[in-house]
Amino acid sequence: MSSMAIFFSILAAVLIGAASPGPSFVLVSRIAVSRSRQAGLAAAFGMGTGSVIFATLALFGLSALLMQVEWLYLALKVAGGLYLIYIGIRIWRGAAQDLALDAPASPAGASVARNYWFALGTQLSNPKTAIFYGSIFAALLPAQPALWLLVALPPAVFAIEVGWYTVVTLAFSSNRPRALYLGSKLWIDRVAGAVMGALGARLVSEGLPRHIWR
Repeated sequence: MSSMAIFFSILAAVLIGAASPGPSFVLVSRIAVSRSRQAGLAAAFGMGTGSVIFATLALFGLSALLMQVEWLYLALKVAGGLYLIYIGIRIWRGAAQDLALDAPASPAGASVARNYWFALGTQLSNPKTAIFYGSIFAALLPAQPALWLLVALPPAVFAIEVGWYTVVTLAFSSNRPRALYLGSKLWIDRVAGAVMGALGARLVSEGLPRHIWR
């Protein structure tokens, strides 16, 4: 297989992974529909940054390290899961609060930065993402890949992740989804919080020693 074919095969796998439902999708869609399109785009860039960090580390062998040092991988799972549970609780507790979409509580620049770092933290909270990229690279990259391939993959991953979550932002920040959200905010936020908490609890359960659950 040529280097170009390998490149596009990896990008196709990354796109499929990005489009799979998970905490990243829940977070970006909720930010877009409950805050603003600008906030959603900031979150999209945060997700892209987290993905490119994991992709770059995977190219340098982090995924192999996590698979060999089991306690480190399990510890990261527990820490990431607890962070997602914390986010889920925050969303659930804020479900009953009224939302003032047209009255931002902080300067635009601060809001963009906050949503960017919030999304980045969420993306980095799941060590499975590092394993995902490591698995793709291990399966599709040759033993001695071309230098241009190693250089081109991280920015390509960033473009795919940001592009996908930009689409999600544009879809959920339009008038109809926003009107639906405002009319059912209590239950939508509670579902989103429960989903986020459940994903976090799953990470924690996978990270804790098996005998604890017996």
